[in-house]
Amino acid sequence: MAKPKRIYLAGPEVFFPASEHQLIVAEKKRLLQEYGFEGVDPLDTELVFSDNQTKPDRGHGIYKANRELMDSCDAIIANLTPFRGISADPGTVYEVGYMIGQGKPAFGFTLDSRPYRERAGATGQDHMGHTIEDFELSDNLMIEGGIRESGGQLLVAEQPGEHSFFCAELFQRCVQLLAHTLSG
Repeated sequence: MAKPKRIYLAGPEVFFPASEHQLIVAEKKRLLQEYGFEGVDPLDTELVFSDNQTKPDRGHGIYKANRELMDSCDAIIANLTPFRGISADPGTVYEVGYMIGQGKPAFGFTLDSRPYRERAGATGQDHMGHTIEDFELSDNLMIEGGIRESGGQLLVAEQPGEHSFFCAELFQRCVQLLAHTLSG
């Protein structure tokens, strides 16, 4: 029997309290398993740090561990709901780009249905007079463009989910689209 395709689960959930993170990730993994996939969370690593390791060294260790996880995966599903600002979590965006750079399909979802420009400010410029892009997209054009070019899609919630950063129905739609993409 062939090993299931591994799907990297990117998103800001890694910053949530442990119980909240575990609940959301367990549901994502369950939904993926229904389609014969294995979900891989960034926290699925056994990292051990010594007491004398600096914070930058610890951070780099986490980066390397997550990169190794991504290398072992066949695709990514990213939670691109705005986090700590008007756009997706920057680490998540990096992970999407990393996977796309390897030629792997990327899918994403957001629970914020407002277009990027609306979230950034309706005047077309920010408070410093810098232009805000207006392509009627859910996030920065490079994020959506990369996902689209990878063969994936960014899905936008039409209604609130059971959590401000998660909707099982929306995630399941990503999984269904991913299954279709990976099947040929």
